[in-house]
Amino acid sequence: MSKTTLAIIAGISAATGAAATAAIFSSRSERRVPATVSSDTPTSTSTSAPVPSYPRPLKDISPPVNPNGLFQYGFPGPVNDLHPTLSTTSVFDRRTRNPAWVAEHITPASLSANNADRKHSYFVEDGAIPTIFRAKLDDYRRSGYDRGHQVPAADAKWSQDALDQTFLLSNMCPQVGDGFNRDYWAHLEDFCRRLTNNYPSVRIVTGPLYLPKRDPEDGKWKVSYEIIGNPPNVSVPTHFYKVVFAEDGKTGGNVSLGAFVLPNAPIANDKPLTDFEVPVEAVERASGLQFASKLPLQRRRKLCQEVHCSIIAREYAERQRNLMGQAPGKKLLGEDR
Repeated sequence: MSKTTLAIIAGISAATGAAATAAIFSSRSERRVPATVSSDTPTSTSTSAPVPSYPRPLKDISPPVNPNGLFQYGFPGPVNDLHPTLSTTSVFDRRTRNPAWVAEHITPASLSANNADRKHSYFVEDGAIPTIFRAKLDDYRRSGYDRGHQVPAADAKWSQDALDQTFLLSNMCPQVGDGFNRDYWAHLEDFCRRLTNNYPSVRIVTGPLYLPKRDPEDGKWKVSYEIIGNPPNVSVPTHFYKVVFAEDGKTGGNVSLGAFVLPNAPIANDKPLTDFEVPVEAVERASGLQFASKLPLQRRRKLCQEVHCSIIAREYAERQRNLMGQAPGKKLLGEDR
């Protein structure tokens, strides 16, 4: 990974107190095979044995065992529950009882429609997830965490059914309330909506991360997170990411990419959004996912070079009155900020 990438990650760590971000994305020295050195000493070929090739073709091997016989009893997994709804497409992680990722699509038209009312929507368990693996309403009760939308309800007011589906627990993760879910995270969601004033089509992928931090006692990096519920059932992410695809609306046109990683913790509203900007590859490495493998490099643009990546801190009531808000002002590539 480049020095620029490492500097960005380190900056996020310093800004949030999460030095783990730098460690998980840091470059590791690759083990290299020593180069072959020629020798003047002649090598005898008459007595050398042939070097076998590995792996050998399966047709040349007749194993006395059949590990695949296990499948007669069922496939262990992991199973990724792909779950499309009117307003979201997601994959559910049965181990953590959280989504691995949730995708949405917003446009100026979808956000300007107002055909639904949040007061008619209720948090519900997702019946599409097997009972033993799903998050339950009781898991969140008295947990101290919000049921944090990954795709916000405000992005789906074009239909009451679409709005209702954002309240499925498969679209939720435990999030810190004051200072995060009800504040900085909501401001980031507002920033994404305001992008539709500059771009005719915006796609967003959101999900949780479980990043390590250094143990102050032994100095080792460890992953540690809370699990809520009684019995313990739903994992509490340490961080959350958003990957943004801002499309210019042209067939085969340019796509402005942006990625942000935020700690699941209170964040001051005066903290610049760019403090949390990371390369898309950093999110891929941390999550094990791939977001733009089919997007050619020549079509990619950097979102925060196209627009001012910044939040507007608003009180909750004001955000509800004006969902789209003021556009994040465009800037020319290479222009001084």
